[in-house]
Amino acid sequence: MATKRTKTEKPRSVAPSGRKDENFFEQVFEVVRQIPKGRVTSYGAIAACLGTKGSSRMVGWAMNGSHRVRPKVPAQRVVNRNGMLTGKFHFETITKMEELLKKDGVQVKNDKVVDFRKLFWDPLLEL
Repeated sequence: MATKRTKTEKPRSVAPSGRKDENFFEQVFEVVRQIPKGRVTSYGAIAACLGTKGSSRMVGWAMNGSHRVRPKVPAQRVVNRNGMLTGKFHFETITKMEELLKKDGVQVKNDKVVDFRKLFWDPLLEL
């Protein structure tokens, strides 16, 4: 298991696997696969973890295409910085993201994660 980092430490310059040849989307998928069930993170937190703090929209693009990727990517666990389900339009149905989060044990109300700060998983600290 990797040691935890503090927010002041330098962001990763390679994917969590340590492989330098992975493209950005593959790096995003690898981080998302490590989000524990019952927890959520944000697009920006993933971008910061990968050393590209200004690339949260690119993380969103990766999540948009993640449904075709194997092994599976739990894209429902990635929300915006306020806990809103902004990616819900990219699932099979408009309610699928919320359904998957509820299956994970995450409560959602009005398209927002209940207790977002409590459930927030920061990859900079956890990986």
